[in-house]
Amino acid sequence: MGKRTITRRRGRGSVYQTPSHRHKGAITFPPHDRKKAVVEELLHDPGHSAPVARVRYEDGSVGNLLACEGMYVNQTLNLGPTQNISLGNVLPLRAIPEGTSIYNIEGSPGDGGKYVRAGGTGATVVSHGAKTVISLPSGEFRSFNNECRAQVGVLAGGGRKDKPILKAGKKRHMNRSHSRVWPIVRGVAMNAVNHPHGSGRKQRVGGPSTVSRHAPPGRKVGRLSPAKKKRRR
Repeated sequence: MGKRTITRRRGRGSVYQTPSHRHKGAITFPPHDRKKAVVEELLHDPGHSAPVARVRYEDGSVGNLLACEGMYVNQTLNLGPTQNISLGNVLPLRAIPEGTSIYNIEGSPGDGGKYVRAGGTGATVVSHGAKTVISLPSGEFRSFNNECRAQVGVLAGGGRKDKPILKAGKKRHMNRSHSRVWPIVRGVAMNAVNHPHGSGRKQRVGGPSTVSRHAPPGRKVGRLSPAKKKRRR
């Protein structure tokens, strides 16, 4: 009996899940009623490529925010609409001037931040209107709700790729901390029991590399067959 492919095994979680005890907690924006926060310490989180700032709000509660370049301990952050556009402040997009670098942007108001969260990245506010247009690090221009919040500045941890990895063991530990699959083995290099493309005297698929969209999960590997064109009569 054949085995499940690696993608199906990863979908069940188990050893492929990121261990929660090694992370510093959820990194999300606070409720709107909190207006001030003080940075208590800057932490390294194995699950993120950027450092994490442990902050204390005015009501005494503690939370986590992503740290930007230039953030320091005992820094006071503003968490609402204000004219003070300082590094690390959390503001709605409508209150951020055009041309400002931002990160940790909400996709919809209140989701806690979904875009531009990798170390060293930053987006730019392009224009305001019915929606706010933002230039993402990929070069894409995307429109966001004016009430979505973001942090001012550029994420810290940008020089992490400058140092070469040098050996495979370090690469393995880097990917393991983020629960990423590595190394990625080709299907034709496997045995027939592990993958539909495996076995054979040579490393070749040995048949059509496309598969039906209605194929069972164990056989749905390779390229999905393109959807049929709908012609008007």
